[in-house]
Amino acid sequence: MKTTYETRYASSPETVKKYTTKELRDEFLIDNLMQAGKINLTYTHYDRYIAGSAVPTAPLTLEAIDPLKADYFLERRELGIINVGESGTVKVDGTIYTLAHKDALYIGMGNKEIVFKSDDPKKPAKFYLNSAPAHTSYPTKKVSLAEAKKLELGSLETANHRTVNQMIIGGVVTSCQLQMGMTELKTGSVWNTMPAHVHDRRMEVYFYLDVPENQAVCHFMGQPDETRHIWMHNHQAVISPPWSIHCGSGTANYTFIWGMAGENLDYTDMDVAKITDLR
Repeated sequence: MKTTYETRYASSPETVKKYTTKELRDEFLIDNLMQAGKINLTYTHYDRYIAGSAVPTAPLTLEAIDPLKADYFLERRELGIINVGESGTVKVDGTIYTLAHKDALYIGMGNKEIVFKSDDPKKPAKFYLNSAPAHTSYPTKKVSLAEAKKLELGSLETANHRTVNQMIIGGVVTSCQLQMGMTELKTGSVWNTMPAHVHDRRMEVYFYLDVPENQAVCHFMGQPDETRHIWMHNHQAVISPPWSIHCGSGTANYTFIWGMAGENLDYTDMDVAKITDLR
């Protein structure tokens, strides 16, 4: 079977405080991504978000999975894609979009046929997928890394100098609730998303990439006064509930893709936790 999925249910912060390391990883870590020749999806009950991947060694068609109870995947959804592999194409109801490394594509609700293909099956594209429920249809749009809205944040002195590439976000792409982008840390910087924050009106998923071989990222989550951590490797993702911080520190610099959905589209809507208040 070329499409597989799993379902994750929402957990309260009080319950998560009691989790063992294995339980924490089982609940929030997504570690089955980027498998050759497959589409792997994780359906989370946090805002009915889906995170997954498609790695076409032969053309792969995105099909509706059972939890959607839909005739086709985007019947009531929108989709964001960022290619983290070699060049490939996405066919959307007959229109072909070419995505180079780190290009993004937004696909609006109502598009029926989504087909992934690699230019060279021996060096496949690796499409990272995020999807959220949608209430109306907006135009499909490709966004290259060069076309992203860029924010320069942090500094080398605090080890968090980074470029935030806003790709599927208001002012660049019109969407219902899905937002996606890519944050690249500069050499010598390892901390992302500092100061940490929560946004009770939106959930988020982080996908880590460009993590060097034999290196790792320690991802922090939990309430600001009850933090937990998950050690992560290249091409793994982690679910962040609305009540949880989401930040990390690597043993080398790296990149991560953030995707989120929920109550609003205000990127700056966040409740900051002071670094000195974290526990």
